[in-house]
Amino acid sequence: MGEREAYRALKHRSAERKRCRKCDDVKVADYKDLRVYLLAFESAMEIFELSRLFPKEEKYSLTDQIRRSSRSVCANIAEAWRKRRYEAAFVSKLSDADGGATETEVHLDFALRCGYLQKDVHTRLKDKYDHMCRQLTLMMDDAASWCTLGDRVREARADYFANARTLHAHDAPTL
Repeated sequence: MGEREAYRALKHRSAERKRCRKCDDVKVADYKDLRVYLLAFESAMEIFELSRLFPKEEKYSLTDQIRRSSRSVCANIAEAWRKRRYEAAFVSKLSDADGGATETEVHLDFALRCGYLQKDVHTRLKDKYDHMCRQLTLMMDDAASWCTLGDRVREARADYFANARTLHAHDAPTL
């Protein structure tokens, strides 16, 4: 399945979830409950450990750049969460997180090409960052359901959360 088909499948699943009331029963108190944040944090920590093995001459270039970009994904998701009172600011910060994830993918490509990462590690991390980009895009496309109305926060769909309580037949991976 190509990238466009995968994106369409995710959008279709998102539309199905919108129609399913039971998916709206998860309340999120903190950005740390978001699956995309957890994936970004764990990936950034893995990159930190792997980059310790990069050559010393890369300390102030690739090592620093890949660490900063991977960490910025987490930081921008956290900032987006705090700015969800304003839909435009929320989307802007998610867009910054998406940009950081894409930048990290570029640095991963350089690390592979320079021989600092093995192919299987590179592929696994690229897949994680690609998944983050798709999740962030879905959140941006559905920003209104994430943002506040006055003093209330709209409940968000369960598929974005680490501790989702309800699974439905349409939650099965189709990618």
